[in-house]
Amino acid sequence: MQDRLIISASPHIREDVSVKRVMYGVVIALAPAIIGSVYFYGARALLLTLLAIVAALVTEAAIQRARGVPVTIADGSALVTGILLAFNLPAGVPWWIPVAGSIFAIAIGKQVFGGLGYNPLNPALLGRAFLLASWPVHMTTTWLPARGGSLSGIAMRGVDAVTQATPLAVLRQVSDIIGDPSSTTHQVVQAREVLAELGSADSIANLFIGRVGGCIGETSVLLLLVGAAYLMFKHYIEWRIPSTYIATVAILTWIFGGPSGFFTGNAVFHILAGGLILGAFYMATDMVTSPVTPRGMIIFGVGCGVLTSIIRLIGGYPEGVSYSILLMNVATPLIDRHTRPKVFGEVKKRG
Repeated sequence: MQDRLIISASPHIREDVSVKRVMYGVVIALAPAIIGSVYFYGARALLLTLLAIVAALVTEAAIQRARGVPVTIADGSALVTGILLAFNLPAGVPWWIPVAGSIFAIAIGKQVFGGLGYNPLNPALLGRAFLLASWPVHMTTTWLPARGGSLSGIAMRGVDAVTQATPLAVLRQVSDIIGDPSSTTHQVVQAREVLAELGSADSIANLFIGRVGGCIGETSVLLLLVGAAYLMFKHYIEWRIPSTYIATVAILTWIFGGPSGFFTGNAVFHILAGGLILGAFYMATDMVTSPVTPRGMIIFGVGCGVLTSIIRLIGGYPEGVSYSILLMNVATPLIDRHTRPKVFGEVKKRG
């Protein structure tokens, strides 16, 4: 029998992939980082994560029931939102912070637009932005040192006042001291010692493993990469957004991120510090709020990298991942519109 050519209308389903399968795949990918957060920050990290999850599930179910639409909390999307919201919180925040953040993320970031697939912004990041604007003290001063490490990832005697902050905040502090003409010689020398220690092999190892202060789920690059490898193996995310995002941050921070002039920045430090890996692999790749075209994904990743670098280097906050992704989420429809591939057989009209 000859092979038959089957012609059908798009979309052409090539794999048995559903929203539920993808979402629970993301949960599996996040599992190593969840376990790591409990190891580094204790049972409190698990409690905050569970509170965020429960609040997200209850909020979604309540709003859907009030709207008279099917309750879809079993699809895993609210579960993922709760985990990612918790991952963006310091381990020392009060218990009600993840609850308030998840309620806002689901109610305002998702359900007000009609639910999954209609939200223009990443709900977890929108929830974090809401918390940062509403309770900035809790969101910026409740850092805890990770087990086996220090808050900054470095240990230097005599500079405790400088190093009692997260790695990116320390970098901002010492860069300001070095660039301030009013700084004393002793302050500049001390700041340069801290800067050298931030870029040392021990400090980089602490950042990679997770022995530093930071948000619950962002500190261990190793565990995040394990989960990211799983997502890429399952083809749940593509390489374009994470790779272009990370590469752009690396290039720009290398060129402009050094206090001693151009091309003196520590790109490896900027890749490993803060929430870049978490954001690049788990939030910038959100299927609903990121472009669908290959060229659009590259533009999106580069845009996120540019904005993150600008905020980190000259903005008001040491970290810029969350706001960068949210701003690029807003640009996603425009990016998709201008990167659509040509229709096969399309002929331009003349005149």
